[in-house]
Amino acid sequence: MPSHRYRPARERVEVRTEGGRHWPSRRIEHAPLWVPVDLRDGNQALAEPMDPARKRRMFDVQVAMGFKEIEVGYPSASRADFDFVRHLATSGAVPDDVTVVVFTAARADLIERTFAATEGMPRAVVHLYTATAPVWREVVIGRGRAELRALIEESATLMARLADRRPGVRFEFSPEVFNLTEPDYVLEVCNGLTALWDAAPDRPVIHNLPATVEIATPNVYADQIEYMHRHLDRRDAVILSVHPHNDRGTGVACAELALLAGAQRVEGCLFGNGERTGNVDLATLALNLHTQGVDPMLDFSDIDGIRATVEYCNRLPVHGRHPYVGDLVHTAYSGTHQDAIKKGFEHHARRAAESGLPPAQAPWEVPYLPIDPADLGRDYEAVIRVNSQSGKGGIAYLLKDRHGLDLPPALRADFSRIVQAAADDSGEEVTAKELGDLFHAAYLAPAEHGPLTLADWQAVEVAPGRHEFTGTLDGGAGGRTLHGTGNGPLSALADGLARAGVPVHIEHYAEHATGPGPHSAAVAYVRIRAGESAWWGAGRDTSVLTASVRSVLAAVNRSLADGS
Repeated sequence: MPSHRYRPARERVEVRTEGGRHWPSRRIEHAPLWVPVDLRDGNQALAEPMDPARKRRMFDVQVAMGFKEIEVGYPSASRADFDFVRHLATSGAVPDDVTVVVFTAARADLIERTFAATEGMPRAVVHLYTATAPVWREVVIGRGRAELRALIEESATLMARLADRRPGVRFEFSPEVFNLTEPDYVLEVCNGLTALWDAAPDRPVIHNLPATVEIATPNVYADQIEYMHRHLDRRDAVILSVHPHNDRGTGVACAELALLAGAQRVEGCLFGNGERTGNVDLATLALNLHTQGVDPMLDFSDIDGIRATVEYCNRLPVHGRHPYVGDLVHTAYSGTHQDAIKKGFEHHARRAAESGLPPAQAPWEVPYLPIDPADLGRDYEAVIRVNSQSGKGGIAYLLKDRHGLDLPPALRADFSRIVQAAADDSGEEVTAKELGDLFHAAYLAPAEHGPLTLADWQAVEVAPGRHEFTGTLDGGAGGRTLHGTGNGPLSALADGLARAGVPVHIEHYAEHATGPGPHSAAVAYVRIRAGESAWWGAGRDTSVLTASVRSVLAAVNRSLADGS
């Protein structure tokens, strides 16, 4: 790779850390002000920008989630954006506790059109931006430091004049490509605007510091933010905001470290849409806080519904492995993971019961699941899924959860070999329904469709501790009368089979109800030994005795089928 062509970040921008770093020892203990920019920045990154209906749908879901500032557009960029801002201004769609943000470049005609779009809005933030980094100044804008600052202040003065009679308007400034701008220059520009706009605690200015193109490790961005946090004038009248991008794949880390370094506000997109590799992902950031016990102040209790809206509006799919929201992020295929999750669910249920709390309120500690899927409106159906890599724990969990079958441990191992063979043969995932079908075919169906069938049977306790079993055994040369005695119905059945020439020894027996209530079916499991080998069978019926007899017959038929 021609790596010599690229300069490391330390050679491209000065990073000042005088006074030492304080951010590494801090913790995030409350949510920042979240500002979604899907309707502006994210919209600019779409091959097919949102039409008014999609914009409104995105806006409404962001309001419902609890966002209090929402960047709604770039009114001077297109008629569609201008008309959408006018729609919000005139339709009553903006709740009293929500402030819209509109975006403009530092040019008089664009600023005037932006203010025209927001006419009638009781609250608005006008967001002014200009690229300030040396390469942008030299290559794109063609102005030196002093000239560019004069241009910015000229635009800021016009904004102040236009807002003179609109007390609900506040100001935001973004020195675009902040992370590649000389720290003394960006501080000079920002402090100048703080004074020009006469920022005060009750009417603060927002200084938004973007990592417009991510060029360094996240700790560098944190150092840059902490420098600004320490040196900004009228700090109590400034809201320090960040807008990380994701060019190096560390946008979320940049945002989290920036919060440690003094940032109070984060701009980004739901699920990270944006130019190149995207803006920072607000959903991931917010739910990261949630998993640390910090209320993100946003409602993700229907994350699948939110994702459906975002996918519809953006015409972009959310990846199956996307943090928190992807179809597969709560899913385990690995056998060891499945076994740990199954045991974790059982442990969580026991702890909740012992504490008297509902499971949804009990402290969450389940292996491999950093968040309870139910917090996001997910059920547990997709948590454990089976393929050729899966083990008996995951298979047992799905059989119990979806089919009410709680297999004995040795039967789990026996059945897992059948599932493994099926998965290897197909090369595909085995669904919960297919697991039920496989279990039925292997262990339940042989009772009805094997070499031997049992008709007109009955089991009677003829004396305390003495049972007789009678019936008609069909198979082979014809029907035979079956008669046996024993200390229980199954031992009497085994005795009758032995007298009929089918010697079996019952090694293990278990039974349980498949659901609550007196009318739920029972399932019985039995393992028999005949000669050197052992076979499992199962039976299911509303009668425990019938289920037990069927389980024995199923095991016998499996042994006969294998022997033949």
